[in-house]
Amino acid sequence: MFLKGQHMSLRTVAADFDINYQTLQRFCKKKRVQNNEGMEQAITVGYKRNRQVLPDEMEIELAGYLIEQSKLYFGLSTKEVRRLAYEFAVKNNVPVRPNWVENEMASADWLTGFLKRHQTLSLRTPEATSLSRSTSFNKKNVDTFFSLLQDVLDRYRFEAQDIYNVDDMGITTVQKPDRVIARKGIKQIGFVTSAERGALVTFCLAVSASGNSIPPMFLFPRKNYRDYFVGNGPQGCIGAANPSGWMTENEFYVFLQHFAKHSRASKEKPVLLLLDNHESHLSLKGITFCKDNGVIVMSLPPHCSHKLQPLDRSVYGPLKKYINTACDSWMRNNPGKTIGLQRYEIVHS
Repeated sequence: MFLKGQHMSLRTVAADFDINYQTLQRFCKKKRVQNNEGMEQAITVGYKRNRQVLPDEMEIELAGYLIEQSKLYFGLSTKEVRRLAYEFAVKNNVPVRPNWVENEMASADWLTGFLKRHQTLSLRTPEATSLSRSTSFNKKNVDTFFSLLQDVLDRYRFEAQDIYNVDDMGITTVQKPDRVIARKGIKQIGFVTSAERGALVTFCLAVSASGNSIPPMFLFPRKNYRDYFVGNGPQGCIGAANPSGWMTENEFYVFLQHFAKHSRASKEKPVLLLLDNHESHLSLKGITFCKDNGVIVMSLPPHCSHKLQPLDRSVYGPLKKYINTACDSWMRNNPGKTIGLQRYEIVHS
C-alpha cells in the first residue's frame, strides 16, 4: 500500500489529513482484502445506515397494506410494522440482518429509511373512534338511507327550497388555534388563548337545499333565559337556556315550532327535514308536532353524521374555522388582553 511504501503510519496520515483513525483503518483493511482477492468493485467508507432490505415491490405492497389498515381503523404501531416487515421477509425468503433474527423484528433504522422512501406514510396520532361509528358507516346502511330518501322525494315531489337539514354545534370563547409554521422537531408549539376553558353556547341552524336558512336558535348555559341575550343577534333568531348549555328535547321542540313558522310548512305543502338521530331530536312530542304541521322528518343512519350530515361538511366546519381565525387575529393584535365575551355576546360577535 502507498502508506507502507512511504513508511507512514495510519495514525500519522489520519492526523495530517484530519481523517478519523478508525475510518481510515477500516478503509485500509477493505483495500487489503480487495487486493488479495483481485476484486475491482469500489470501496465504500462509513456505515451503511437505513439500508433497504426488502425489494421495492415488497415495500410498495407493505406500504399499501399499512394505508388500508389505517382506513379500516386498525392502523399498526411502529413495533407492529417492524415485526410485520420481518415476518414478510422470512415468508418470502429474503435475507435479513442478524439483529432482525435476534429481535424477530426489523430494526428502527430500517423503519426510518422505509418512511423516508415512502413519503405517503407518516407517524400519526389516531383519534379514538367507537366500534359503532367505525362499523355503521357502510355501503348497506348508506344505500338504504338514500333508497328511502328517494322514495320520500318521489312521493312528495319536494323542491329544493322545501328540503332542509338541521344540526347544532357548540361555540366557545376560547378558540382552537389555527396551525402555524414553526421550527421542525419541536414537540409542542404554544399559542395564546383567552383562558383554559371558555363560555359555551349551542348554535342550532336549518339550511335548505337552495341555500336559504332559518334564523338560528342560541342555547345558553344559564338557568334563566333573558331576551337581551339575543338582542343584537341575527334578525329573527331566538334563544333558550338550560344549566348544561346542550340541546335537549325541550329546547329542540321550541326550535321545531320556530322552524315550522319560518319554513311555512303545512299539511297542504309539507317540507322535508333531515336530522341526525340524537335523542333530543327524536322525542315523541317533537315527532307528533312535525306530523301535525306538515314537517316530514327523516333521520340519518346511526353513527354516520360525520360523513352524511351536510351542515357538518359545508357550514359548521368553515364557520368554526372562521371563528378560530378571527379570535387568533384579535389575540395577535391585542397582546396581553383577553377576549372578555359574555355568553350572550357570542351571538353578535
